[in-house]
Amino acid sequence: MKHNKIIRIILLRSHRPKTRSVASVLQGVILKMAHIEKMVDTQTLFKGRIIEVKKDKVQLENGKETSREVVVHHGGVCVAALDEQDRILLVKQFRYPYQKEIIELPAGKIEQGEDPKKCGIRELEEECGCVAQTFEKLGELYPTPAYCTEIIHIYAATGLQDTKQHLDEGEFLTVLRVPFSQAVQMVLSGEIQDAKTQIGILKLYAQRMTQKKED
Repeated sequence: MKHNKIIRIILLRSHRPKTRSVASVLQGVILKMAHIEKMVDTQTLFKGRIIEVKKDKVQLENGKETSREVVVHHGGVCVAALDEQDRILLVKQFRYPYQKEIIELPAGKIEQGEDPKKCGIRELEEECGCVAQTFEKLGELYPTPAYCTEIIHIYAATGLQDTKQHLDEGEFLTVLRVPFSQAVQMVLSGEIQDAKTQIGILKLYAQRMTQKKED
């Protein structure tokens, strides 16, 4: 009896690695399974100059139906522009929904079908009165994925040359040139609250840290 018990223990232990291997395979399969919701019907509730609001009926993975309220937006661009003195260009403007001034990267709305890079080049000159020799894509940001289609494209710009600021009618802002290290601290302290600006500055900072490690 004692020998049989020892054999059973050995067999159980010899099968454990295989059990873990199967579990890891199953976990990988689960992670690769795509979640999806299928639109059944759509209704436009509002259509304005900047956004369109829709109410969609969707079918869930389990076959049940529910509704989704969606804000349709063509997307935007923000530009992290650095001058020769390593100062980043920021703009301070009043944002009506928050009822206060916000410090942001220069940014703007992409017109339907417009190339994001061209939009960034345009907005940098319109808001800050300068053009850049180099424009590098830093990434994309989904600011509110739960209910909005907006995607913000983030660019880094260097080799700045002054031209002339030409703001849109009814647009009022102040251009700031802030040392980059100070801008990072403004993000970390909460002085800069705008999401796209936080991400743009921290992406640049992370890029610099990576380059330093490689050097």
